[in-house]
Amino acid sequence: QVQLVESGGGLVQAGGSLRLSCAASGRTFSTYSMGWFRQAPGKERDFVAAVTRNGLHTYYADSMKDRFTISRDNAKNTVFLQLNSLKPEDTAVYYCAASNIIKVPITTSADYAYWGQGTQVTVSS
Repeated sequence: QVQLVESGGGLVQAGGSLRLSCAASGRTFSTYSMGWFRQAPGKERDFVAAVTRNGLHTYYADSMKDRFTISRDNAKNTVFLQLNSLKPEDTAVYYCAASNIIKVPITTSADYAYWGQGTQVTVSS
């Protein structure tokens, strides 16, 4: 089992950047694929990005791949999401998640067993 805690959200102007972090507990972090999802008010939770166990392969939602970057540091049990060129429509709660399912890519929320509490990102126009 793994526990996840996100941080780094906040209020930023359109065009700005944020770096989200997700710290994981436990000694088995490197055995999990990691993903980021987001949920805007009144909308479903959407896939944002995922990274494989060894960090060598990354996957993105089409609308975000040119602006967002996912990475991980297995030595520090942390996964990151760099958000650049933010737009008001990026406003949402961002969640990190961990999956022990053996497949790539993992882009469906149902495939992730463990979730953080979320961090709010608000982009003003």
